[in-house]
Amino acid sequence: MIVHEAVVVGTGFGGLAAAIELQRNGISDIVLLEKADALGGTWRDNRYPGCACDIPSHLYSFSFAPSARWSRAYAEQPEIWDYLRRVADEFRVSQWIRYGEELVEATYDAGLWHLCTARGTRLSTRSLVLATGALSEPFVPALPGLESFRGNVFHTAQWPDDDTAAIDGRRVAVLGTGASAVQAVPQIAQRAEHLTVLQRTPSWIIPKGDREITSDEQERLERKPWLYRLVRAGLYWRNESRVLAFTTAPSVMRLLELMARRHLRRQVDDPATRRALTPTYRMGCKRILISNDYLPTFNRPNVDLVTSPVAAVEAGAVVTADGRRHPVDTLVLSTGFKVTEPHDQLTVTGAGGRTLREAWSAGMQAHLGVTVAGFPNLFLVVGPNSGLGHNSMVFVIEAQTRYLAQCIRMRDEAGARSVSVPQRVQDTFNAELERRSKHTVWASGCRSWYLDRFGNNRTLWPSSSVSLWRRTRRLDPAHVQLDVDEPARVPSPPQEVSA
Repeated sequence: MIVHEAVVVGTGFGGLAAAIELQRNGISDIVLLEKADALGGTWRDNRYPGCACDIPSHLYSFSFAPSARWSRAYAEQPEIWDYLRRVADEFRVSQWIRYGEELVEATYDAGLWHLCTARGTRLSTRSLVLATGALSEPFVPALPGLESFRGNVFHTAQWPDDDTAAIDGRRVAVLGTGASAVQAVPQIAQRAEHLTVLQRTPSWIIPKGDREITSDEQERLERKPWLYRLVRAGLYWRNESRVLAFTTAPSVMRLLELMARRHLRRQVDDPATRRALTPTYRMGCKRILISNDYLPTFNRPNVDLVTSPVAAVEAGAVVTADGRRHPVDTLVLSTGFKVTEPHDQLTVTGAGGRTLREAWSAGMQAHLGVTVAGFPNLFLVVGPNSGLGHNSMVFVIEAQTRYLAQCIRMRDEAGARSVSVPQRVQDTFNAELERRSKHTVWASGCRSWYLDRFGNNRTLWPSSSVSLWRRTRRLDPAHVQLDVDEPARVPSPPQEVSA
């Protein structure tokens, strides 16, 4: 039976970081499973007009793969995607990627994970790393009559390669006003005959300090690595200083709300439209958005803001709860992702035959967002409660991949069959998270994708990113259990096969 040392699922920031960190720790028999035909994860899939990062470019990159060649302060999608491809080539992990292989089943048995992909490929591994990311499964709302719509309909994360026929000179409706919509709406408005923005809840929007980075600046940062590190550190600590407003003193958000209100007054002409675009919840309860061109879009004569909920979809129109019928040729769903629920297309079965879906039936839980009780030799990247609302997720990804590599190294040095987190450790940790989350801005009363169906924060880390780094920096032996004499069972597939 062929058994790989590690299988990593996903090739976005998390998957590449995991593969590179494992390689640094002497593991070379690695397979990366990628469901698409190219690497990149979120930054491959999201290519809607205006797609860009809302974290500064020099901070939204790996510390071990610095790049001074960012053309803007906030990089756009093509540039970030290109960066990931360069990193994969530079660190020689591209050779391990198997494209078109979507993992659909993973079963743990006697120290090994046995995997099956949608294509029928079967393989086994000692260590399974799920780095599929939180923003990988688009959420499509159950709109009555959606199947009867005769026009174009697509999610922002499934944007067509050629959108000319769907957007140019057409009547377009965008459902949702979150991060993707704020970037796409201004671009669509310039090309569509008419744009209807269907808003359920307005977002707090502050100015975006974006600018072009000149070639001279890029060359200077490239010539002086110390200056690059200084710029990166400055960006990190500027973002990190905001954590108190999110986690322990939400009232501080009132100051930012004043900035957002001023931004809104300056950019939107009509008082009624300004009122409709003004949130009533505390800033930070939902994701804070940055934009300089979204709000002015509502001054255009070809753009309507609709705040009545969608009641139904007809063949060529969207009908709202107030009875109005809005003729539409193209419906764009900017409705976010399935963040707080287990993957629909993947069944993960751990020790004792319990699935991850069953283990998370009352809400997702893990330890440090990496290990899950009852699932030995399984590691998550950006798992439950490891997201950030104030700083770069790449910082978290690097911390978590270093931590999982330590778990694997401890297991191998001890000659153990498996490593896992004890249930009591996970329970204690999650009780702490729930306690901390009660005092955060995310628990101030709004509905958001940060909260699961029970109203609990299962997405964000309720403290500073520094504290997460400190807790993952060195593996505490008391936080893991090593199984040396696990009872053997008949292993599932006897060898690796490919359809």
